[in-house]
Amino acid sequence: MAEGEAKFFVTLVTPSGTKEEYSVRHLKAPGTDGDFGVLAGHIPFMTVLRAGALSLDIDEGRKTWAISGGYAEVLGDRVAILAETAERADAIDLDRAQASRRRAMERLGNPSPETDIDRARAALARALNRIHTASEFKRT
Repeated sequence: MAEGEAKFFVTLVTPSGTKEEYSVRHLKAPGTDGDFGVLAGHIPFMTVLRAGALSLDIDEGRKTWAISGGYAEVLGDRVAILAETAERADAIDLDRAQASRRRAMERLGNPSPETDIDRARAALARALNRIHTASEFKRT
């Protein structure tokens, strides 16, 4: 990040107690109507987030998180990300995520009467998001 570039403050919070704060130049987040970006001075808005990758460009490089939905509030000089869950891309256990994907696909492919289809679909979406986010992080 070049000296003098406009920055804004981002706070990432989850119900489980994750709280991260950064001074950023650019944010990219997964909105329900598609990914969106934010720069300093952005017009205020609030939106619902879907599962996807949250990327923050900071002085030290890029921080990427796999989030599973939530809300974003943009207020020009600051952004609040209220995520259902958030996991740093560099902390994702890819083997564990792939095992979760396999289990969810097995539940959906061969459901028993006790199978909660909505829960299995949600587990599959979380696993795919973690796999995608971790894979993208390793490429950057």
